Amino acid sequence: MEQTRTKYYPRPYGVTTNIMPRANQATADTSKQLVRSGEADAAFFRSLEQHGIQLNEAQIAAVRHTEGPLLTLAGAGSGKTSVLVCRTAYLLSVRSVMASQLLLMTFSKKAAEEMKSRIATLPGISESAAAAVEARTFHSFCLQLLRRRGMRQAILGDSGRKQIFFKRLLRERNLHETYQPETLITLFSAYKLEMLELHELPAQTEEDKQLKILFECYEQWKSEQQLIDYDDMLLAAYRLLTTDQNLLEMLQRRFRYVMIDEFQDTNKVQYELIKLLVKQHGNLMVVGDDDQTIYSFNGARNDYILNFEQQYPTSKNVVLDINYRSGAAIVGLGNVIISSNKQRRPKSLKVAKTQSHSPTFARPGNTDDEAQLIVNKITETQSQGKRSYQDFAILFRTASSSRAIFDQLVIRQIPFIDYGGGESFYEQWVVKPIIAHLRLAIDRRHFDAMQNILATLYVKPEQAMAFIWNEEKQQAKKWPLIHLVRFPGIKEFHQEKIKERLRLIRSLPKLKPEQAIRLLRDGFYDNYIQADKSQTLTEHKDALKETLDELETASKRFATIADFLAFVDEIAVKLQEMRQLKLASRGADAVHFMTIHKSKGLEFPVVFVSGASDGILPHSSALSASKNSDRSAIQTGDDVAEAALEEERRLAYVAVTRAKEELYISSPGYYRGKPAAVSSFLLNAFK
Repeated sequence: MEQTRTKYYPRPYGVTTNIMPRANQATADTSKQLVRSGEADAAFFRSLEQHGIQLNEAQIAAVRHTEGPLLTLAGAGSGKTSVLVCRTAYLLSVRSVMASQLLLMTFSKKAAEEMKSRIATLPGISESAAAAVEARTFHSFCLQLLRRRGMRQAILGDSGRKQIFFKRLLRERNLHETYQPETLITLFSAYKLEMLELHELPAQTEEDKQLKILFECYEQWKSEQQLIDYDDMLLAAYRLLTTDQNLLEMLQRRFRYVMIDEFQDTNKVQYELIKLLVKQHGNLMVVGDDDQTIYSFNGARNDYILNFEQQYPTSKNVVLDINYRSGAAIVGLGNVIISSNKQRRPKSLKVAKTQSHSPTFARPGNTDDEAQLIVNKITETQSQGKRSYQDFAILFRTASSSRAIFDQLVIRQIPFIDYGGGESFYEQWVVKPIIAHLRLAIDRRHFDAMQNILATLYVKPEQAMAFIWNEEKQQAKKWPLIHLVRFPGIKEFHQEKIKERLRLIRSLPKLKPEQAIRLLRDGFYDNYIQADKSQTLTEHKDALKETLDELETASKRFATIADFLAFVDEIAVKLQEMRQLKLASRGADAVHFMTIHKSKGLEFPVVFVSGASDGILPHSSALSASKNSDRSAIQTGDDVAEAALEEERRLAYVAVTRAKEELYISSPGYYRGKPAAVSSFLLNAFK
């Protein structure tokens, strides 16, 4: 069938119109033409030009603005970093502002260091002046304040340590079957970033009360261990500034000019901190793009950009609307995708580039076909010497939807950098017990696999495994797992459950792997994973179900369990080889492999946007957001479903606008065995 052919086309499958979205060409005028020689600051712009920096009209307006609030809307690839560093230089050299009076806040250490480095290279800026500019992340700024006020707690930055604490806490309270540590960490962070105190948490249901107690235990543990987490840094700094008026006034006097990068990523605590710092003088410049607000799960809110004039009625607005990254066809596609959003500031990017490759689209039959299509294109182009591996980026919506591509990259030994940490799909905690059951089915004495299923039998793995080993020494059994029926403290009903599990495992070898996984899920595993009773954790449970659905899909290609396990083992071996190669050759020529979230702020010559089908992008959680209490638990607003869909559309926009030269978009026709329509975001763009 036409829609399952794995090749690229000029339009998405199902589109018949000849209309191709293209961005308009921007005027070529720069500071050379726009800043006349007789103007007071002309020397500054001439020196920038000699340094290779020619600003456009909007960029010049942002650089020249010094007094009062300024909202700078910076579209994708519009040179926002250049504007920030040039405005800093303008304040220093033209306005003679002391470097120590400038505060530049951003969201990553790398971005802060890059800005300081670029400031130091600008003409007329001394090394000492560049060093004196306070360029920091929010967390670094807050931590410095707290340290100078005597706070000595250690930083709980390791999420692994948090997980260990919550695992122990849940076991102590016999709730390890009900909640997952990762979910609690995310939920509690969301509460804190909304500035909710413990006593303000919901307590209407038993589940609410349980969560509140767990949160209290977490806070008490941190206090006893003299620890603070990253959310605490922000909150503690805010409380300090609201209670120490002398400190606040000192900071307000010192930092006369405050600039905020990536303003769309600001959460409530950060926003309140900013308001405190600029309250007396109002010299606040924020730079961001409401169309790139994609971190609502971390508390980011684009209404801070949308309502900026309400907070600062005297503010000026500048729109950086010329894209220097991509060609007209790529930017044009991004423009029409994002234009469907209602909660945004209207803007349409123009382009500076005159040459342009048109995006191409594919309709592979399923995600495995898609993976082959993408990897084939990469290997073909690289082998012909047209591109290096590092020129390519593969973007995906969720980790589970990238499984097929990950497998192809590993099996075909394509070097790649996994920005998600490099964990194989089959190494995930939710997948491991299923794989372990399959291993036991074909090798009943596989003791490592045995240990990996014990938690699903509601016994403590370490003690239970030690008991099985001891019993096996006394009297070996054909199926060693049977020893567990005599484990101390096991009740009669629990003994029956163990025997029932053994019967289930024995029934698996005659089945195909897909059937075996389905039987395990129906028999007990879905209930085990979905045991969470809390109404606030729906989206996390959906993600777990997606992962297991993907495992079934991955197994479909294999006739026997042994074949499937051999493939899983091959992935593990080759992945380990690639990890060693990566360690041995830092900066190696490798494909970039990451979620769309991770790609924000980055750019690549060639981008593959995978999974552009309804259910993947937009994600199924957004399509059913009106029933998804994860979002409504924290978010406010009349239309949670529309807000969720608009954020997905912003994700699509971010993905498309990462491409500098070539853009490939694929929409699998089947996803986890079910038909999947081409993403409505693409289809609407061609109407």
